[in-house]
Amino acid sequence: MKPASIKYALLLLLCANLAVADSAPPVPDAQTILQHSDHARGGGMPGIVWEIRLVSRDGSEYSEEQRLEVRAVDEASVAETIEPARFRGMKLLQVGRNMWLTKPGLSKPIPISPRQRMSGEAANGDIAATNYAADYAATQTGEETLEGEACYVLDLKARHNRTTYDQIRLWVAKGREVSLKAEFYSLSGKPLKSARFEYNQEILYEGKHIPFVSRMVIRDALTDSDTDMHYGAVVVRAIAPAEFELGQMQ
Repeated sequence: MKPASIKYALLLLLCANLAVADSAPPVPDAQTILQHSDHARGGGMPGIVWEIRLVSRDGSEYSEEQRLEVRAVDEASVAETIEPARFRGMKLLQVGRNMWLTKPGLSKPIPISPRQRMSGEAANGDIAATNYAADYAATQTGEETLEGEACYVLDLKARHNRTTYDQIRLWVAKGREVSLKAEFYSLSGKPLKSARFEYNQEILYEGKHIPFVSRMVIRDALTDSDTDMHYGAVVVRAIAPAEFELGQMQ
């Protein structure tokens, strides 16, 4: 083959490769992946309500089951205890990066930290709606297969000191855009807990049917204890802004 012909063939091959590259779907950035995964746990929604039933285990000892109703809008949420009866009416209000507790008998809401334990291995921040995209800076560190699904692996660093955890490693399914596994770390890198998620229900959001979390199991990194949380009765609907006003909790 003549040199001119070889150059022409190489040029055609280069153009073909460029055309394929241009037609390939763009790879989403880590922050976008995180934002999409938040939707499946109530984060970034215009209005959503669901119930949580949770029970904690420490070795062979099980706690009394609790039932809560969670209402969330964008970066605000309120979780109200329905059962057991002696805790009925206790509420956790989260607005932006602030959280308060109130219950019958208290004269005014008490500021609390999302890191405080609510029940067993579940912290206050685990009960509220998830908005990791607002609270963490995400970096993709690789890809792995988890339970047969291809996943993005993200490292999350807290943007401020009012997050539930300082660092999180998150496995997000590439096809469904939901978090399958999380590992939670302290600022020094000490492992604290891990979590697994299931998605056996869905919601309608922006004209799309997307998965919504049905179960989350949080396990302590060092001891034989866990908290099993089941989600149900999920409804996407408008919620009055007054429900997230601190004065309404008194």
